[in-house]
Amino acid sequence: MKTQFIHHEENDRVTTLTLARPELLNAISPPLMTELLAAVASVAASEARVLILTGQGKAFSAGVDLKYAQSPEFSPAVQSQFSQEARELCKMLETMPQAVIARVDGFCLTGGLEIALACDLIVASERSRFADTHARIGLYPGWGGSQRLPARVGAMRAREMSFTGRHYTAAEAATIGLILEAVPDDQLDGRIQEICRSVLSNKSRSIAQYKSLYRASENLGLDEGLAYEAAIPFPARRRPAPEAG
Repeated sequence: MKTQFIHHEENDRVTTLTLARPELLNAISPPLMTELLAAVASVAASEARVLILTGQGKAFSAGVDLKYAQSPEFSPAVQSQFSQEARELCKMLETMPQAVIARVDGFCLTGGLEIALACDLIVASERSRFADTHARIGLYPGWGGSQRLPARVGAMRAREMSFTGRHYTAAEAATIGLILEAVPDDQLDGRIQEICRSVLSNKSRSIAQYKSLYRASENLGLDEGLAYEAAIPFPARRRPAPEAG
């Protein structure tokens, strides 16, 4: 797949998609969003077992491309499609069968944070910074951040992040449960590869089923979640036959 803003790499059932606008801190424009949604959809339908989502340069993503958003090209129709594609992207990251890891090495802000929150795991370098800065420009989250952020860090902490817009260090983000862990800058890729190897050592059908179960636990009450788990056909929960790879 040849794209302008998304770089695609495959290695041993691990696919890496890289946002490639480093000069703009990987700010998200409608063309980038369209490419990213198509790239993630392609991975979801592939034989890949893990998706790593990351950004070039000093950021995972600083959020929406505000310069583009203020241009004549950002018509109401374009804005509507942009928002719809962003919501589809985040939903796809949550529901695709692959384990999705957000590799953060730098700024992860606002819309970029909303996308990262839709990933299964967020692993960051110690120099990374996280923030929800919608309020600084008179906006509010529209890609699911108002739901995923409090689910991740709790309602009070989410309010503090959104009301103040302050930047959290990676260590702070790990402490409050926003990310899985913060690792030394030069160990980020090694740690992510370690996680990938661990995921690949397990059965893909189980990983996909776990994702479905955890979504149920997040979106349903306890009784409904237990009923959802109990309704899974028995063969999906018994010891599976060995699979290739």
